Amino acid sequence: MESLQRANISSVTDFILLGLTQNPGQQSPLFAVFVIIYMVTLTGNSLIISLIVTDQELQTPMYFFLGNLSFVDICFSSVTAPLMLAHLLMDKKSISFQGCMTQLFFFIWMAVMEWFLLAIMAYDRLIAISNPLRYLSIINRRTCLCLMGSSWVLSSLHSTLHTSIISSLDYCGANKINEHFCDQPPLLSLSCSNPAGYNIVVLTEGSFVAVSPFIFVVISYSHILKTILNIHSSSGRYQAFSTCSSHLTSVGLFFGAIFFTYFYPSSSGSVSEERPLSVVYSILTPLLNPFIYSLRNQQVKRALKKVTHHRLSHQKGM
Repeated sequence: MESLQRANISSVTDFILLGLTQNPGQQSPLFAVFVIIYMVTLTGNSLIISLIVTDQELQTPMYFFLGNLSFVDICFSSVTAPLMLAHLLMDKKSISFQGCMTQLFFFIWMAVMEWFLLAIMAYDRLIAISNPLRYLSIINRRTCLCLMGSSWVLSSLHSTLHTSIISSLDYCGANKINEHFCDQPPLLSLSCSNPAGYNIVVLTEGSFVAVSPFIFVVISYSHILKTILNIHSSSGRYQAFSTCSSHLTSVGLFFGAIFFTYFYPSSSGSVSEERPLSVVYSILTPLLNPFIYSLRNQQVKRALKKVTHHRLSHQKGM
């Protein structure tokens, strides 16, 4: 009898993603804008990866982490963007229960992986600036692989835990998600289960995983700033700070949108107010990262010029 009652309660087999707009007149222009954004995201991040792989000058720990960030950004945007684009052209904007949980799993996995990578990159800059003579001995190949491997494993375990709990909740019939992808807050608002158990997980494990990378970044940059201020040469201070400015921009953009979405309650309680922020960290951050890191990085610019010059010379030779 109890299992029968549970089956009647958990009757939701699919969810309706309301998306960025319900206005049919806005859907085609939004599709055009976001398909361009998605294509540029894939192209920009793929170009960063190819430059790092092919150019000897960029095969250092700093660019190893940047290449991994570009790969994560490709995966991160691909979790939400294709379905969002498809829904902008369709009347029925549904996703199956299993599909929703799969999207949620990969979304959490890539988001947490991005947090860890930004923290690792802050540590990399800390060692490079505060202890440059021992940089390559501390941030060696083994350290890079261990940091990346442990980040992939821990972020996947975190995602597995949260997705398993959310998928096991009861859903009482309401199935409209006021977002363009399956995310934790709207799914929890649809559930009729008692959220007390999950809230404990969020406040303990979830808070540790979400907040600790940001705290680590703040501590790292506090030490970096102290080191930079102790440099007597103004050109030396500028050079040291310029190596960190791109990373600081990415950190501010990503963590700012994440914290305002998940830790700052909206005054009206409407999820629609949070849509622009979810677009920032799920779609715009992966788009902007290649530009942030390439426009202010002379080595990446030189590598790009070499590739461009080589291709133009090859075309002229033909």
